[in-house]
Amino acid sequence: MSAYPFLKENIEALETYNPPLYAWLSSQDFDEEKLTQCLFKNRWDILDWKMENGNGMFESFLPNLIYKDWIVPEKAETSATFIIGCNLGYGLNHVLMTTPDTHKVIVSEPNAEMLLACLGQTDYRPFMENGKLHFCPVDENRLMSIIKDLDLQFVYGKIYLRLDMPSQQIGPEYARWTATIRDKMESFSVEMTTLRLKQDVMVGNELENFSRTVQDGTISTLKNAGRGLGAVILGAGPSLAEFGPELAKNPGNAVYVTALQTLPAVQKTGLKPHFCMGLDYNESMLRVYEQLDREWAKDIPLIYSTKLDHKVLEAYPGPTIPMWTLGGLGTFAFNQHEEIFDAGSNVSITLNRFLDWCGFNQILLVGQDFAWKGQVSHAAGHQNAGATFPASALVRLKNADGENLTSSIQYMTSKREMEDDITKLKTPVFNLYGGCALINGTKNVDMQKVNMNGLLASAPGSMEYFLTAMNLARTPRPAPRFESRSQKWNVSIRNATKKLEKLFRKLNKNQLEINKTFHDMYFFLRQDPLYLPYLYNEILDMAGLAKAKTSYAPKDLPHFKKIAKKTIKKVRYMDRCLNLEERKEAA
Repeated sequence: MSAYPFLKENIEALETYNPPLYAWLSSQDFDEEKLTQCLFKNRWDILDWKMENGNGMFESFLPNLIYKDWIVPEKAETSATFIIGCNLGYGLNHVLMTTPDTHKVIVSEPNAEMLLACLGQTDYRPFMENGKLHFCPVDENRLMSIIKDLDLQFVYGKIYLRLDMPSQQIGPEYARWTATIRDKMESFSVEMTTLRLKQDVMVGNELENFSRTVQDGTISTLKNAGRGLGAVILGAGPSLAEFGPELAKNPGNAVYVTALQTLPAVQKTGLKPHFCMGLDYNESMLRVYEQLDREWAKDIPLIYSTKLDHKVLEAYPGPTIPMWTLGGLGTFAFNQHEEIFDAGSNVSITLNRFLDWCGFNQILLVGQDFAWKGQVSHAAGHQNAGATFPASALVRLKNADGENLTSSIQYMTSKREMEDDITKLKTPVFNLYGGCALINGTKNVDMQKVNMNGLLASAPGSMEYFLTAMNLARTPRPAPRFESRSQKWNVSIRNATKKLEKLFRKLNKNQLEINKTFHDMYFFLRQDPLYLPYLYNEILDMAGLAKAKTSYAPKDLPHFKKIAKKTIKKVRYMDRCLNLEERKEAA
């Protein structure tokens, strides 16, 4: 195709550097004649694309007027630009040519024909080869994978989101996809901030809990153990006070579950759950014990994230079963031996995912309101009952009957995350609707429909099977053995420190060698999957020295020494926590 001189070469490069996008493009049907006919020279004598309405994308304005503001005013070396809509490459090429090679450029084009037109006009192979240019298909899973690879840009630079104005003339899909990308980026930004601040606490909790989790068992026996059963998730919304007592009178034969912090509110309704779940890594979770009836809870199993604060875990009066979750030691260290669970962002999402993994026939949500009428935001007994919210955090919405509701930004975010998650579950989800926020993806039911549809019924023997699996989950596991690393790490880091001290004496002359040594140390810290989660902050700090700087000053050596000291301290601590045999001998 003479109108597309670089298409073949760029497609071949995509096959090498971007297999997901190559596979997507290969699956599309294209009309070659149409592709050729849509290209033309417009009245400005520049290459243009004829849209379905017969107009050219650039007939009303010149590209240089549109893209002159697409600049990166600061931190260009450590930042990234995310472009939605590539047209014939005018905006993309402007960014590629006005930013340094270390600046990441990601392009996402919803229209496959438009992407081909862009790939046909410019040779992008050098930019793909050096890792500067990446293409993102319109796929949320692939999108999140790409966003997560921008962690250094989030920390040490900026992400510039550019919605291509000419492309918006083609259709609304560009604005919709941009909104999705913005939401995902905002969520990841919050996640990055949380990790930066809390990763040491979360993995530290796992290390504190390690010897206990080995003795407490595993959730693996519960996989598919819920077949033939319905499950009820009890939330702490105001409607729990209405529906809880009704369910307590006629609980049927379903499995009832709730969050650890919701136990006191559930007790007030007369219901007793079959198990509860604890996720929050904060010590503030200890507040739940101020209202919890310990005698009542002593036979309710707690399935706990291994990241739960060890004081919260030790204070629980009943049986405890560990759940290893992504993002900690289990991701790499136990993935061959344990079920590593993707917990999600809050306990409601985790309970949905867990019950789906258990194979329950259906899930019924109760007290999952995400909003409230009047002043009552939680059911009585919950630790946040009576809480007040600043006006800036409040959101106004309406229920199914058009009545006014109050919610918070946090609750609306949690609701949206749950709605997104429900679409990925195999298990149908019903909502015992209490007149508050509507949850997309669920089917609203009242108590009559709950009984008529058999949502609390079970197949013969299924409850006994599940409870047996729950008991088996408490069987202690063989303790894994880990080789101590601290001595080897100490020697390697000490040698690198001595080398850098020597290099920094002639700072100007040794800039390249200093950078190489920092890169070597960055890769050294990442070498052992077991240590990656706990060294998250040190690795990110080391990446800042190795990848986010182009020149070095005397202050960078003390900064490195601080990273090195913290790393050695953490590795020694991990060795103490993970070597259970030595701990037994010491005891």
